[in-house]
Amino acid sequence: MRRPAPWLAVPALAFAVPALLVAQASSPTMPAVNDLPNPYRTVEGWAKLPEGRTWGSTSAVAIDKDGKSIWVAERCGVNNCLGSPLPSVLKFDEKGTLVRSFGAGMILSPHGIHVDKDGNVWVVDCACTLGRGAGGGPPADKGHQIHKFSPTGEYLMSLGKPGGGKDSAFFWQPNAIVTAPNGDIYVAEGHSSSAGANARVLVFDKNGGLRRTWGTWGKGVGQMDQPHALAFDSRGRLYIGDRGNDRILIVDKDFKILDTWYQFSRPSGIWIDAKDNIYVADSESGSVNPPHVAWKRGIRIGSARTGAVTAFIPDPATNPPSTSSAEGVAVDAAGNIYGAEVGQKALKRYERK
Repeated sequence: MRRPAPWLAVPALAFAVPALLVAQASSPTMPAVNDLPNPYRTVEGWAKLPEGRTWGSTSAVAIDKDGKSIWVAERCGVNNCLGSPLPSVLKFDEKGTLVRSFGAGMILSPHGIHVDKDGNVWVVDCACTLGRGAGGGPPADKGHQIHKFSPTGEYLMSLGKPGGGKDSAFFWQPNAIVTAPNGDIYVAEGHSSSAGANARVLVFDKNGGLRRTWGTWGKGVGQMDQPHALAFDSRGRLYIGDRGNDRILIVDKDFKILDTWYQFSRPSGIWIDAKDNIYVADSESGSVNPPHVAWKRGIRIGSARTGAVTAFIPDPATNPPSTSSAEGVAVDAAGNIYGAEVGQKALKRYERK
């Protein structure tokens, strides 16, 4: 996410865009968008962990206020941090050197991360990966919260009550957070596709007071199934990754739906840069999700202004049984893409060829 800025010239992702991709942009039955150029090379092992430490499942990645440092929240070498003494929030400089870490003992399942305009770091604890090798569910005094830290790692505040809550309480399995230029805080909540699950966006003021909620679980208008990602474009429009419905919802400040996009496939992560390039991570299509089997997993790149998809970084794994390729995505000021991977337990960097 980048705060709204004056519109800039369309950047040079200079590939021909088939008219079909734009014409059928709002059609849930459109042909799969798989065969586009990949102008990037993959760099593995770019970020250096301390000796003896290995990556855990990772879905949370963001860019520092400086435009070049990378923030990651990873799951302590496995798929959750329950009982781990490791700090789960990590900052790397532009060379991939670890320069800061914190958060040990605070976060069960780091799921999303966001850096606001002041450089503060917000970390989402979905508490949604417990029970997978952890010996049980989350403890009652932790999880289902969002924590705010200063740029140096000082704890500032939390949203939500420890252990979570549903309905009029919050949160239950939050997924993503983004802040608006006026300081309002937007949270996407709901990691289950079961009927009646929480599936909403909550808006708070800068002090954490609840302003409003929007959305219910379902497939229709004003409904969502696993709202998994949030980003603003340069006009202040909010993009919601409605993952379980294989679509992106674009809404205004009053949550009026302005458009619905299917051409970026099943969105797990969304990043929109200052020039309105949009990067969408799809980690659950193909063999992972038989109803969406025609679509390949990977990162689709295009324009948040026109909806055209112009490039595609495919998942090299052909038939994995579960989440594969990037779930979280972020892009630095130089245009390098970072993909945070749950299945492969990795952070990959993609550079222009």
